[in-house]
Amino acid sequence: MERIKTDILVIGAGSAGLSVASGAVQMGAKVVLLEGHKMGGDCLNYGCVPSKALIASAKAAHQQAHSAPFGVANVKPDVDYKAVMQHVAGVIDTIAPVDSEERFEGLGVKVIREFGHFISENEVQAGDTIISARRIVIATGSRPMVPPIKGLDSVEYLTNETLFDLREKPEHLLIIGGGPIGMEMAQAHRRLGARVTVIEGSKVLGRGDPELVRYVTDALTGEGADIVEEAKVSSVQQVDEGIRVSCEDGRVFTGSHLLVAVGRVSNIEKLNLGAAGVETADKGIRTDDGLRTTNRRVYAIGDVAGGMQFTHVAGYHAGVVIRSLLFALPSKAKTDHIPQVTYCDPELAQIGLTEEGARAMYGDQTECVRFSYAENDRAQAERKTEGMIKVVVVKGRPVGASIVGHQAGEHINLWALVLANKMKMSQIAGMVSPYPIIGEISKRAAGAYFSPKLFGNKTVKLVVGAIQRWLP
Repeated sequence: MERIKTDILVIGAGSAGLSVASGAVQMGAKVVLLEGHKMGGDCLNYGCVPSKALIASAKAAHQQAHSAPFGVANVKPDVDYKAVMQHVAGVIDTIAPVDSEERFEGLGVKVIREFGHFISENEVQAGDTIISARRIVIATGSRPMVPPIKGLDSVEYLTNETLFDLREKPEHLLIIGGGPIGMEMAQAHRRLGARVTVIEGSKVLGRGDPELVRYVTDALTGEGADIVEEAKVSSVQQVDEGIRVSCEDGRVFTGSHLLVAVGRVSNIEKLNLGAAGVETADKGIRTDDGLRTTNRRVYAIGDVAGGMQFTHVAGYHAGVVIRSLLFALPSKAKTDHIPQVTYCDPELAQIGLTEEGARAMYGDQTECVRFSYAENDRAQAERKTEGMIKVVVVKGRPVGASIVGHQAGEHINLWALVLANKMKMSQIAGMVSPYPIIGEISKRAAGAYFSPKLFGNKTVKLVVGAIQRWLP
């Protein structure tokens, strides 16, 4: 049995763990990194990267079939699903070296390709190696949740971890779950020529602003996807026609393939957390505001911490704990400045409070301004007029923004800066945007906030009138 001592031990080589390992080793700390599965974790292999590559193929197919408004004849796309999935695999392969064992070994990190489990408060065993560390960071991520649906264990079903292994296009893809993953994959497969039915037990994209979510659901149904809400699945079974999904209210759906996309669960089972005195919570490992667990030597970051499960949150968490690990400085993780995006077409982006959340918190102090994509000249030129921005303001300061429309994920970036730095609407209004860009919608929303205060103010009109009469 080999024994190693190190400054920092990172368990998990996904987005969160890799960010800590690279940052810490380049600042002079001794780092050991454990990974028992694939380098790059879920994001590279099963999540953000392959899903966005698939969405890009679907977008290309959709554009071929909908080019007539630009004076270019529509053509029926000839979709080679195997080639599409080879494109997806190629994108993963291109990015993989950045997350590879070789790169991190080159940076000075000792990489051990084994799962690790605690044997004491500051020791972890990985295969034939015991690592003793001054500080330990758990970054083991999450995996798809498999709900306790009757019959699910007896049918062949897909999750995001197996979907991208397909090489033949599903004839009819049934999707249980209308969250971001379910909706993104529904639209992508519909555009690639599959029939698609989304079965959601409540409302699709239920965490989004309902006013904006409607644009997304209208787009998907307009493209031919079936979206079924308030349909709680009671059982699934294999039948001659494929897979049958039955709901509590008696509705039945039959398709060739089944994708389960109902959420995620933290990967903690192999860690033997009890040996380290690390407590768990409902959705993951219990941490304080600084992401430290109930063992002061151990931190938990990314999905395993049980909060917002996004790659950019994992990277943010890494920055928070590096400050504490390397410089012994207090550092806290927040969530009110974290954006989230659903990459359907139109995209749906959100940061901070929705209108409903703001009114619950601030009551009558809440103001809400909107600006439509249809009033933006670039959106008109590109035929991308479906969408809007909605900003929630309290006492002149934005507390939330929602955008639905073309490249909404790009445009929410500005509002991430605004909320992170507690900027005011007046600062957004003072910005000069190049013309014509769709991003001008943010400035125009700020203008919409101030317009009634200026143009509808009788005192302002009286003052301006008096000045005009006074001027020579």
